[in-house]
Amino acid sequence: MPLPDVAMASPETLQAAIDRGINFLIKDQRPTGGWGSPTKTKGLNIFAPVPGAHDAFRIATTSLCVAALLEVAPQRAETQDTINRGEAYLMKHLPTLRRATGDAIYNVWGHIYSITALCRMYERFPEDTERREKIADLMREQFERLKRYESVDGGWGYYDFRYQSNQPTSSSISFVGGAGLVALHQAKSLGIEPPERMVNRAIAAIERQKRPDFSYLYGEYLKDRPAREINRPGGSLGRSQCCNVGLRLWGDKTITDEVIRTWLYRLYVRNGWLDIGRKRPIPHESWMQVAGYFYYFGHYYGALELELLPKEKQAPFKAMLAKLMLDRQETNGSWWDYPLYDYHRPYGTSFALMTLHRCQ
Repeated sequence: MPLPDVAMASPETLQAAIDRGINFLIKDQRPTGGWGSPTKTKGLNIFAPVPGAHDAFRIATTSLCVAALLEVAPQRAETQDTINRGEAYLMKHLPTLRRATGDAIYNVWGHIYSITALCRMYERFPEDTERREKIADLMREQFERLKRYESVDGGWGYYDFRYQSNQPTSSSISFVGGAGLVALHQAKSLGIEPPERMVNRAIAAIERQKRPDFSYLYGEYLKDRPAREINRPGGSLGRSQCCNVGLRLWGDKTITDEVIRTWLYRLYVRNGWLDIGRKRPIPHESWMQVAGYFYYFGHYYGALELELLPKEKQAPFKAMLAKLMLDRQETNGSWWDYPLYDYHRPYGTSFALMTLHRCQ
């Protein structure tokens, strides 16, 4: 498979873009210490029952911002207060995060991305054993929340339009499961073990949604419509990276280096399927039913895939990912892909920063 000839950006160019993104996050932090708000509404707003849906959005967004800053600028003097305030916000509000209503289960995103943030926080001051134990306990609490809100079929969804029962009857959604598996593996790598049965059920749910070409159904509810646009390779472009890396981390031998290279290649040469949906205000209105919010999500998990390849095979894919991120940075230093109230700039910037960090 011949790869595109993409020149790698200079270290100075990469660092300058990262610095602009960091500065944006510092300025965008709320007085509470979190990021994001339910403002910037538009004519068509995503279903979000108050206040619970916005509690979930804020915690998920704040978790991504804290994780990004701890990855790209953990020692910088100018980020320390920002990180400290973000950590304090999570420590205060995570214990009370629940689903908003029986049908809106956006809190799963907060539980998933808080685990990633807590993993970074756990590593920040390794000599502070008391702090570490508090963080580990909070991480285990997120495991229990994910267990509570796990779909009856395994894995997780963010809507339950069926029976809205105590344990959600939501359809398992492939990319939620993939993101969950990645976060749970990050915790496992620190010696904090997630529930084995929950992990195995999430793996099985994603496997049921995997097609022979390693595109993935949007959700298990579409299993009888595998050729629908959203389930084909173009529609799966922002999901396959996440599902592939989640399954690979947990031992799926079918996710070979060749599979990873193929989908990283597609992420660049077929990027138009994702890019044409970027910034559109209505989810799934674009070709292949792509929603804008898959853009930086998909590239972040592409960067995680990149790390699974041998180091000597990574360079061309780093160049591709870096170019995609650098070309789309906004003049204020942020990145965004879907107008989600006022959460889109901080979450998009966090995904992009963690992607660029892996391209350095």
